[in-house]
Amino acid sequence: MSNQKNFTEGKILGPLLKFAIPVLLALFLQSLYGAVDLMIVGKFAEPADVSGVSTGSQIMMTLTNLVSSLSMGMTVFLGQKIGERKASDGGKIVANGIMLFLSTGLFLTAFISLFAGNLASIMNAPEEAYGLTVSYIRICGAGAVVIISYNLIGSIFRGLGDSVTPLVTVLIACACNIIGDLTLVAGFKMGTKGAAIATVAAQLISVVISLLMISKKELPFKLDRFCFKLNKEIIKKIVFIGAPVALQDLLVGISFLVILAIVNSLGVIASAGVGVAEKVCAFIMLIPSAFAQSMSAFVSQNRGAGKYDRALKGLRYVIGVSFIFAVFMFYSAFFHGDLLSVIFAKDAEVVAASWDYLKAYAIDCLFTCFLFCFIGFFNGMEYTRFVMVQGIVGAFLVRIPVSYIMSKQEPVSLFHIGLATPCSTVTQIIMCFICLFVLKRKLRGKNSK
Repeated sequence: MSNQKNFTEGKILGPLLKFAIPVLLALFLQSLYGAVDLMIVGKFAEPADVSGVSTGSQIMMTLTNLVSSLSMGMTVFLGQKIGERKASDGGKIVANGIMLFLSTGLFLTAFISLFAGNLASIMNAPEEAYGLTVSYIRICGAGAVVIISYNLIGSIFRGLGDSVTPLVTVLIACACNIIGDLTLVAGFKMGTKGAAIATVAAQLISVVISLLMISKKELPFKLDRFCFKLNKEIIKKIVFIGAPVALQDLLVGISFLVILAIVNSLGVIASAGVGVAEKVCAFIMLIPSAFAQSMSAFVSQNRGAGKYDRALKGLRYVIGVSFIFAVFMFYSAFFHGDLLSVIFAKDAEVVAASWDYLKAYAIDCLFTCFLFCFIGFFNGMEYTRFVMVQGIVGAFLVRIPVSYIMSKQEPVSLFHIGLATPCSTVTQIIMCFICLFVLKRKLRGKNSK
């Protein structure tokens, strides 16, 4: 495959950056994909529609992230085989992964359709936005298999060291979503329902076109009908690596849903404001997110090749580069958050609420450049259980308690509630440094034998 990269030889930073740029662009388009819904709804509909899309998309993102995080097991497993020079095993890994995730997608379709109302209620969706929230969740839930397939394609190719193909799939989906939103929301005034339909339709088109493209690619392994034979050992390995990451992401996502539920109880303006801030945050966190995904692919290959020093050097490089951008993102969000928020909303009160919440995320930017790179590193090293533990500690022992306590302080400030996130990040970074120290000692002991 022409886009496949071997990270176990040669220079480190150059190839890593070259790999990370398409990942960054894909994440940007993915964020734009989600932001377009809110942007167009914010411009052509009412605050209740903004709240409905905000809450509904947050729920859907949490559920789909559960599956896409589980697919990290396949990304890391494939990377290890490439590092071990056993790429030919990839066909069985990919086939079993497809069977695993499509069956999960069918379960989610049934679950979301049945419990859409319960999910909206749990989230304290404001009364005037409740029905819109349920509609968004139900429509997107009906397309869960499509959404999962869309994310699965990216995970497979990142494991092969190919970050270009996932970029193309996201580009197709983003273009289709913009066209769909403009047609259904701005043109036919369908509001929240139009945004949900556009989301699912765009990803369906992307999956179909992507499969046609992939069928013409030269893969480093054979993927035929004989590969689609259930292999319990492969399934077990994918789940063993991916389940802790998925559980961590699910629980972290739940913690953010709890915070959103707390904010929703403050009214539709606060709810819409935080929804807008979350969309802005998706953009300002792009660079550390791109490096996290890139590190997983880079480190898994070097771990497979036994080149641990090279993996550690890669970690230091990406943290340094990520921090430079983090300073700029902090300045933009903290001092000019209103200019960023007005892109997604026309209501002055919603913009002001969003900026207030964004100031806390701006502070978090200075820390996530460390945390996200650490998470990518430890995932690649197959320390996924540690990634799970640090995520749970940050979410449930810091983020939720701090946000709840702050919500009870008068006068209530979205900035103070938002400070729960950087408090959690600092705690998780401390845990990562401790784990890194233990890992280095373990590696030194192994080398001395």
